[in-house]
Amino acid sequence: MRQADRRILAGLAAPLVGGALLLAAAPAVAAEGGLQIYPDRKLLYLIVGFAILIPLLDVLLFRPLFRVLDERHERIEGAKTRAEEVARRAGELVQRFESAVGQARADAEAERQRLLEGERREQVSRVAGEREEAERSLQAARREVGRAVTDARQFLRRDAESLAREAAARVLGRSLS
Repeated sequence: MRQADRRILAGLAAPLVGGALLLAAAPAVAAEGGLQIYPDRKLLYLIVGFAILIPLLDVLLFRPLFRVLDERHERIEGAKTRAEEVARRAGELVQRFESAVGQARADAEAERQRLLEGERREQVSRVAGEREEAERSLQAARREVGRAVTDARQFLRRDAESLAREAAARVLGRSLS
């Protein structure tokens, strides 16, 4: 409770308690000795007791109670402030974490693209090398086949003449020498 609220409460306590005591006092009655406004000294004792109790209650009860309430209010406000600070820091940390994760993903993607491009170049180079090797093998095979065809033609020409003479000799029935 704030200081101003305590003052208002303390200021209202005395008149309220005093008024309640006056209303609770026994009505004035006429006695044999005449009209008595104060039937006995009880009311005077009650007022004096009340006047003594108010400062005592203020010192012993109200001030410690208000101090505890003020401390409680301050602790609650402090806890709220700390909670807001922790939430703000947590938000900053989450934001930094998300930023770091995004950067790491971007770096990983760039590295993956770099490695992929390197592998592509290497694959193209290997394919080109293998293509050249296949072309050389094909050229060698063509030369080999060309030589074999040439050798076969020469062989067939030599044998063709002798076979033609032999065939003609058989057809004619005589030797062609």
